[in-house]
Amino acid sequence: MSVNFRDIGRELSNWGRWGPDDQLGTLNFVTGEHIRAAATEVRSGRVFQLSIPVGSSGPQSGIGGRLNPVHLMSMAPHDWSDPHGVQISDDWIIMPLQSGTQWDGLAHVAYDDRMYNGYSTDEVGARFGARKLAVDAMTDRLVGRGVLLDIARLKNVPWLEGGTAITPDDLDAAERAQGVTVAEGDFLLIRTGWRAKLLADGPAGWMKTEPGLDLACARWLHDRSVAALGSDNWAIEVLPSAQSGTVVPLHCVLIRDMGMPLAEILDLEALSAACAEDGRWSFLLAAPPLHISNAVGSPTTPIAIR
Repeated sequence: MSVNFRDIGRELSNWGRWGPDDQLGTLNFVTGEHIRAAATEVRSGRVFQLSIPVGSSGPQSGIGGRLNPVHLMSMAPHDWSDPHGVQISDDWIIMPLQSGTQWDGLAHVAYDDRMYNGYSTDEVGARFGARKLAVDAMTDRLVGRGVLLDIARLKNVPWLEGGTAITPDDLDAAERAQGVTVAEGDFLLIRTGWRAKLLADGPAGWMKTEPGLDLACARWLHDRSVAALGSDNWAIEVLPSAQSGTVVPLHCVLIRDMGMPLAEILDLEALSAACAEDGRWSFLLAAPPLHISNAVGSPTTPIAIR
């Protein structure tokens, strides 16, 4: 018998925990002390890019109106006729905000007409965007100690197969194997190897299924007071879902009930290799969204510094 995600959501709810007007959710766990401590994770100064390229080669197939970004030149060097020889180029990008490496903000998922902290879904509209819980509330809050748990490496496979559920026991086992502990205020990144599959096999079918976290992991994340969660797949959780009643039950609990932002479609391949080489699985993470007013999600170009 499947567990009702609403029951778990009520149990793990953070509504009112940081006051009736809170719009940051679990990012409240990240304090100045946490950030100062995260800076001590930098030892070699190596920087790792964690985003996929923004362009037409992305994984989107048009489902739900999400297309790959379109890059256009609006001005090229030879468009100019300047007596001093000056030449200027300009360009545009046209894209869904959640088509590549991106943050799900706290207005992204709701159920029963309520969003995180009890805000009404009437606060999000086609004409004005998100009047509450918009992603721009987080622009200066997505920095701190990152921890990578490499589940694909734990299972000794290049990637987990689609539909493979990652359990709390898997998270515990990865901690033990890697000698790292996820602590309060950490940004937890999960490697499933799904990015490696995209690079190896291409985008065909990549977004029809995925390995990811089981709904039971919500309690594990709540108990650890994780600040935010990211993964190299496209929806964090295992799909298709084993839970009845919704296609994304973990999204519902994490975003709507707990107030946890989610980072999706990360590239964790180079970072995981470096972490495995020297046995250090924590780092300084900086992953701000674009400062877009009233948006429910945003592209991001995260970097990990070790």
